[in-house]
Amino acid sequence: MELFTLGEGQYTQRDVSEAARAYTGWSVDPDTGAYISRAALHDDDIKTVLGHSGRFDGDDVLDILLAQPQTATFIVGKLWREFVSDTPDPNQVAPIAARFQASGYDIKVALRALFLGDAFWNPVNRGVLVKSPVEFTIGTMRAFDVGYDDSASSSLALAGTIRSFGENLFYPPNVKGWPGGSTWINSSTLLARKQFVERLFRSTESVGPPGPTATMTAGIAGTAATPRVRQRGMRFDIEGWLASYGASPAEPAGLSAELQMQHAVLPFAPVDAIDTASSASAYLEALLMDPAYQLK
Repeated sequence: MELFTLGEGQYTQRDVSEAARAYTGWSVDPDTGAYISRAALHDDDIKTVLGHSGRFDGDDVLDILLAQPQTATFIVGKLWREFVSDTPDPNQVAPIAARFQASGYDIKVALRALFLGDAFWNPVNRGVLVKSPVEFTIGTMRAFDVGYDDSASSSLALAGTIRSFGENLFYPPNVKGWPGGSTWINSSTLLARKQFVERLFRSTESVGPPGPTATMTAGIAGTAATPRVRQRGMRFDIEGWLASYGASPAEPAGLSAELQMQHAVLPFAPVDAIDTASSASAYLEALLMDPAYQLK
């Protein structure tokens, strides 16, 4: 009731106790893990949940919860905080929630209304949400088409990277999950994120087989290109990625290409000044090191 349907303060302790009675007899077969109903253990007496009385079982309680307009409002509010901003607008949430409930809780209906709404496209809501560790890591790998060795050790290493950002996959701190938002960023996790970007740029390559190889990658403008050992597991074809913007790693990208890369990588203009005379590789790395890259 608190975490997934009604939200805090929308029910009483008696509602919790009565609902618990409705779920008596719901069990799991210890051998197969399958759901089973143990009728002999079910409390079949009258229960009262949220003002409704009857000989309810667990399914009946779910129906009662879904019939509450607050449930649709609560779920749409969670979607709003995931995709729009940390502060849902009650006036805009209400019509989406009503449509969502009327659809029988078809999640596509809620998402469509949210994504086509004015708030989603409002510039004031752009770049106001912090990327979670999974969004930051997997989003980076997808955005730059980073290859990754398909092995158990590589997968564990990637999970370890995400854990260093503060999100231990499948092990949330409590039943509510991670607080999210600005709590994802602190002096430790921000440093870990920047180190991940550094590893990404040490994994640059042309096209070649997986495994540790030396590759020539341009440094900051004015310095010679130096050989770097590609990071085991990650393979970033920076030449191919930059080529789509008409740029090459060792040469300055030019104003047009730089602006295109900004729009592709950041939700808004870089917070920190970037040397436009630097190589395209260094310019791209600076974009990913910018505070704005932490936002979505």
